[in-house]
Amino acid sequence: MKRILLLTVITILIFNPVFGKNGFTNTSDFGFSPEATGMENVAAMQKALDLGGTIVVSQPGTYKIASTLYIGSNTEIIFGKDVYLKKVDEQGAFAQILINKGAITRTYNEHITVDGLHIIVNKVDNCSDLVLGLRGLIGFSYVKDLKFKGFRCYDLTGCQYGVQISRFEDVIIEDVIIKGQKDGIHFGPGKRFTIRDGVFQTFDDAIALNGQDYSTSNPELGWIEDGIIENCYDLNQEKTVGYFCRMLAGGWIDWKKGMKVQQSDAVVSNGKIYRVKMPADETLYESVTRPDFESGTKVLDGITWVMTQDIISYTAGVRNVVFRNIQLEKPRVPFSIEFNMGKHNRSYYSGAEIPVQENIILDNIKVLYDANIPLVQISSPVNMITLTNSRLKNKGFAIYGNEVLPEYLKTHTLPEYHKTSINIHGCIFEHEGEMLLLHNTAKGKEVEIKTSSNVELGKNFSAKIIDGGGKITVKSDLTGLKND
Repeated sequence: MKRILLLTVITILIFNPVFGKNGFTNTSDFGFSPEATGMENVAAMQKALDLGGTIVVSQPGTYKIASTLYIGSNTEIIFGKDVYLKKVDEQGAFAQILINKGAITRTYNEHITVDGLHIIVNKVDNCSDLVLGLRGLIGFSYVKDLKFKGFRCYDLTGCQYGVQISRFEDVIIEDVIIKGQKDGIHFGPGKRFTIRDGVFQTFDDAIALNGQDYSTSNPELGWIEDGIIENCYDLNQEKTVGYFCRMLAGGWIDWKKGMKVQQSDAVVSNGKIYRVKMPADETLYESVTRPDFESGTKVLDGITWVMTQDIISYTAGVRNVVFRNIQLEKPRVPFSIEFNMGKHNRSYYSGAEIPVQENIILDNIKVLYDANIPLVQISSPVNMITLTNSRLKNKGFAIYGNEVLPEYLKTHTLPEYHKTSINIHGCIFEHEGEMLLLHNTAKGKEVEIKTSSNVELGKNFSAKIIDGGGKITVKSDLTGLKND
C-alpha cells in the first residue's frame, strides 16, 4: 500500500505543470503548440519560464513567436529534435526572441542554460526595441554562469545579431551554426568566456568582441577579458564586410561644458556613463547642460542623451583572449584590433586615456583563401600578439596610423605602450616568392618581431617588412629577415 502511494505521489509531481520550480516542466502543459498563434505561444512559454527549473519543449514542430520571451535565474530550457521557433509579426516587429529579465533592470541573473534552440527569423526584426544597443535575436545583459549550446539560425537579416551578450561573467557558447547578413556572436564587456565548435557564414563579423561600439550596437562599455575561441569555421560567402573577429577598443572623458559631441560619443557624469543618440551624419553638437538624470533618455541642448550604465570605466577593449583551431575560408581580414572612427561612432574621444588591448594569442590558424589580404589588421595599441602553429598565405600583419595618436601627441609624449611585440613560432609559410610579413603605416610606431622554428614551403619564399616611418626591430629565422 505504501509503495502504491509513493508511486502515485511521484506521478503527480512529474506531470504537475507547477512542478517547474523543483524539476521538469513541459511547455505543452501550458498550451505551447505548433498550432497556436504567436501571441498564444508567448503567453504559454512565459508561464513555464516563470516557474524556473528545467523546461522541455518535446513535441516536434514549428512554433510561432510574436513577442519577446523573458528568462530568469536558475532556469534551463531544452528544445527537442526538430523544434523550431519562428518569428512572426502579429503585433509589430520585435527584437529578442529570448532575453534575460535582468537586462531590463540591470540586475544579474545566474545559472541559465539554453540547449538546442533553432530560430527562423522570417524577416521579422527590430534593431533594438527593449534595451538600446541590445539587438541580438538572443540578448543577455547582466548575466552570470550562462551555458548556450546547440543554437541554429540560417537567415539572419541585416539588422539583428544572432547572439549578443554584455556585462557577463562565465559564459560558454558551444555547437552553433549561424548564417546570414549580420554578426553571428557579439560580445560587450565581461570576463571569462568560451566560444567553441562554431560554424559561421555571415556577411558581417562572425564574432565581435566590442568593448566599445555604436550606441545602437552595445548596451554598455568596458573590457572583454579572459576568453577562448576555438574549433570555429568562417565559411565563404559571395559578399562580405567585417571580419572573422573584430576587437574594438575605445576611450572617453568626463563631461565638460562646451564640449563637442556626435552620435555614439560617451561621457562620464554624475557617477554614470551617458551616450549620445543622434543621427549618424557626423554633426557635432555643443553640450552646455550636464547630463545627470538617473535613467532613460533626455534631450538637453537639442542632444538626445541615454543613461548607459553606472559602472564607471574610461577605457574599453579586449585582453587575454586565445583563438585556437580556426579555419578561414572566407576571403576577408580575419582579425582586426582597432579603433572605429566615423559617422556612426568614434570610439576614441580626443584627450581620453588611450586603451591598450593586450595579449592576443592565435594558435593553429589555417588560411584557406588565396586573397592578398593581411591575417591581422591593427589600428589601436596592442601590447603583444602571438602567432603559433599556423598556416599562412600572402600577407601577415598590417598596422595602420589613424587620427588618434597624432592628436594625443600634441599634449603627450609617446608612451611606452605604443610598442607592439609580435611573436611568430612554429608556423608554415606557403607563399611563393616574396611575402609581406609586416606593413606599417603608423609613423613612430615601435614593433618588435621575433620568429622561430618556422617552416618555409612556398617556392623561393622570402619575408619582407615595410616600416612606414616606424621603428621595427627583428629577430628572425625567415629567409629575407634572417639575422647575420
